[in-house]
Amino acid sequence: MFRRPPQQQYAALCYRFDPIAGLQVLLLTSRDTRRWVIPKGWPMKGKKAHAVAAQEAYEEAGVKGEAEKAALGYFAYMKKLKSGLKVPVRVQVHALRVEAMLEAFPERDSRTLEWVSCTEAAARVREPELRNLFLAFASREAAPLPQKLRAVGR
Repeated sequence: MFRRPPQQQYAALCYRFDPIAGLQVLLLTSRDTRRWVIPKGWPMKGKKAHAVAAQEAYEEAGVKGEAEKAALGYFAYMKKLKSGLKVPVRVQVHALRVEAMLEAFPERDSRTLEWVSCTEAAARVREPELRNLFLAFASREAAPLPQKLRAVGR
């Protein structure tokens, strides 16, 4: 049979450092199935991948911050279109450190947001590759800083 090549989306893995809880990531519910996801969307004309990820983070979760230009990783899922057709999607994920959360944003009334640990996020999402991205991100953020950076201020 014929197989479609995967469609491309861009996503933001939104994170913050809480003084008590430590590293936290933002999960939100999808509008249709109410499963736990991260902000993601289709390419936008004239915008680079990391800028699309940041735009989706604002629209879907009301967060502001700068997304890293380099991709953190990728995951795949099957997207059910309005027509009922399911298509494979490859999602390029960019880490985004949250600098502000807004009270009003476009999809506020259609989503639930929750800050959780990377381990909890990995347990809640359905996509195995996204689970692995959360766990790899936790390891990345826990890695010790290079010696020259630690020595600043001494």
